[in-house]
Amino acid sequence: MSAAGSPEVLQVQDVPEPRIQKETEVLVRLKAAGVNPIDTKLRKRGTFFPKQMPAILGCDGAGIVEAVGPKVRQFHIGEEVYFCHGGLGAHPGTYAEYAVVDERCLAHKPACLSFAEAAAAPLVLITAWESLYDRGRLEAGRQVLIHAGAGGVGHVAVQLARLTGATICTTVSNEEKAGLVYSLGANQAILYSKTDFVKAVLSWTNGEGVDLCLDTVGGKILSQSFAATRIYGDVVTILAPEGKTDWKTARDRNLRISFELMLTPMLQTLPDAQADQAKILQQCARLFDKGDLQIKLSHTFPLEEAIAAHRLLETGHVTGKIALVMP
Repeated sequence: MSAAGSPEVLQVQDVPEPRIQKETEVLVRLKAAGVNPIDTKLRKRGTFFPKQMPAILGCDGAGIVEAVGPKVRQFHIGEEVYFCHGGLGAHPGTYAEYAVVDERCLAHKPACLSFAEAAAAPLVLITAWESLYDRGRLEAGRQVLIHAGAGGVGHVAVQLARLTGATICTTVSNEEKAGLVYSLGANQAILYSKTDFVKAVLSWTNGEGVDLCLDTVGGKILSQSFAATRIYGDVVTILAPEGKTDWKTARDRNLRISFELMLTPMLQTLPDAQADQAKILQQCARLFDKGDLQIKLSHTFPLEEAIAAHRLLETGHVTGKIALVMP
């Protein structure tokens, strides 16, 4: 993209192949790239680094190691990897055939996943993991509400919550999505289009509310979630609160509010935190290969059809994830 705007600002262009500049960097021949809401937001409003244009979008990628720097120890030519790095404007993203990534940001790709499935996973895996485990401190026996359980972050969060032994309630828009979340381990699915989710959650918890609520929707849903969370409970949101947020209810119920932005290590240049996120991907790779975790890939598009992928994502009705695939 050379300017912010509609999906049509995305243009296929030939650019120089990136080269390894540092001794710990790895050149990855990309086979697929994940498409995330952050990509469409940056495309519409501009990247975090507007002076560095044109920009290649895409944070999530999966591919094959093509070359390694002299001090790379964990990865070798020919190995399959996946990662979340770049795409915010400071460094080229994954909507491309090649990417250069420091080895600390890489993880070995789950053997059971296709490249498209693996590329769709990193950002939502890290977001759900940090939200539930790091921010929410979810433990066995606790009750958790996960909004939009059939969405990108939501369908992974349902599975991670199940692995802790938590009891899971989630909101969905239709019966088909309810079937999906039940298959992933949800105990209760609320059709928010037909049912007041706050009343449904309070009924489900005998009037107390859940121990932890994960808000993946934002807007008025965050405010409404406060009343569905037990007194002294936790609410984690992955969106920026709106100005009309009902903080009084949150205060009256003595809730602990946490924010989750998995992009912070990239935005603040925190290499240790990026390495920790790669370790999350390594742990998730083992869960995938054990059959304890799955990624729902709803659509794939060729790289040159990124415009169509953005249009689909912006409908707001996608189940699971979208990926771009390279020749």
